[in-house]
Amino acid sequence: MLRESTPVDVNPPSLRIALISPKGPLYRHRGGIFGKSLRYMPLTLPTLAALVPPELNATIQCFDEGIADVPMDLKADLVGLTVITGTAPRAYALAAEFRQRGIKVVLGGPHVTLLPDEAQQHADSIVVGYAEEEWPRLLHDFVAGRMNPRYQQRPDFELTGRPLPDRSVLPEKRYLTADVFEATRGCVHNCSFCVVPAAWGRKPWQKPVEAVIEDLIRRKARRAIFIDLNLISDKGYAARLFEALIPLKIQWYGLATTLLCDDIPLLDLAAASGCRGLLMGLESISNTALKGSHKAFNNPEEYPRIVRELHKRRIALQGCFVFGLDDDTPDVFQKTADFAVRCAIDLPRFAIVTPFPGTGLYNELSAQDRIFTRNWELYDGQHVVFQPAQMTVDQLQKGTEYAWKYAYSWSNIARRLWHSPTAWPLALTTNIGYRYYAYHLDRFYNCDIPVLPTLSKSAATPTALPERPAARREGCGTSADDVLVSLEMRDS
Repeated sequence: MLRESTPVDVNPPSLRIALISPKGPLYRHRGGIFGKSLRYMPLTLPTLAALVPPELNATIQCFDEGIADVPMDLKADLVGLTVITGTAPRAYALAAEFRQRGIKVVLGGPHVTLLPDEAQQHADSIVVGYAEEEWPRLLHDFVAGRMNPRYQQRPDFELTGRPLPDRSVLPEKRYLTADVFEATRGCVHNCSFCVVPAAWGRKPWQKPVEAVIEDLIRRKARRAIFIDLNLISDKGYAARLFEALIPLKIQWYGLATTLLCDDIPLLDLAAASGCRGLLMGLESISNTALKGSHKAFNNPEEYPRIVRELHKRRIALQGCFVFGLDDDTPDVFQKTADFAVRCAIDLPRFAIVTPFPGTGLYNELSAQDRIFTRNWELYDGQHVVFQPAQMTVDQLQKGTEYAWKYAYSWSNIARRLWHSPTAWPLALTTNIGYRYYAYHLDRFYNCDIPVLPTLSKSAATPTALPERPAARREGCGTSADDVLVSLEMRDS
């Protein structure tokens, strides 16, 4: 007599995964001056979603608190949270809420990579380093009931052979653009306030140029943002990428160091490939301060030439400065803001230098007992968290606000626009947007930036320039400043 076999469930219940990018109170669910979010779509959550093994039959929900609130009654078996230092308290609070409801929580990102023991206390599991290999491994272990408390990036990690980001997991219409791409991660430099060398060392990782082009073609992108922390870390790779971009006839925006303007053939190639805007960390107008920050390759005497070289090629410059370095005195704010105006920097930006944990700056200030708060929520580039060497805390805070207001006064906007190659209606719109933020820094996080206009005289649509990624502050673009993929190119 044959026994009836137990039916096999060919469609097992789906694994329910929720991925969350938390935000601090200053920039959680902000609409901005123009009535909609002027943020570009982050790549971390789409990257993590694409890495979920298809055989797990998972359903995936993604929540970016920059555009919407996280539903506290969400149904999930596993929640993944990306953590940069400024969002750590919010991430930990969300994790506690979900864990209390019996939902397993995984944390990743630059803050977790730098302070894994702290993060471990708030999660069922953490991912330390980049997540391309460890995230799928964690998911398989979770389904099998053997999830480990910690997953660590392997020494032989590479970016080749990875799936393209799944941007469908976020509402594209809620962002200024979803045409956001990544070609490289990491940086070869060792700037003392940057998280990247502390968290991932100084090795640059690269995606195959063919994979980057495939993603651009798939998106049918006409304007693209590259969130790479330093697109020219490997100049040979950068040249191959720029050459491959030329046939696409796109306009693109990204980040690079001032060293690009010392390599005129590479700069010409970038312009020929469609580069129309670059964010550069100028940091300071003091050679002494730059040397102390391990960024001596910057030379303030060369900044005017750099602006001219970029403008000759119709490339706009977003020049970023930091205040609070040990060489800074109370007159640094006026001098720097005036310098930015005289140089005709298209969009100058100012931040308070922040000692993110694990960085050389943090270790130095900690050894000198100059860090007076470790409330991570204040580690956002907008608040003073340490005692400056040659000024008071109040002078640093108010001086930074003064620099913003000076650079974006009506008269100084006019002075900078007079020299800009940008079509003036678009340049004016952008500067008005920055002026609004400059005069409302208590309400808006200063890295939620407005649009950067295309420099073509015939352009009719403004285009976003990359935010100064969290990597400049804490991680590197879609690789680390968000959960598990452990990329803020600066966050902001």
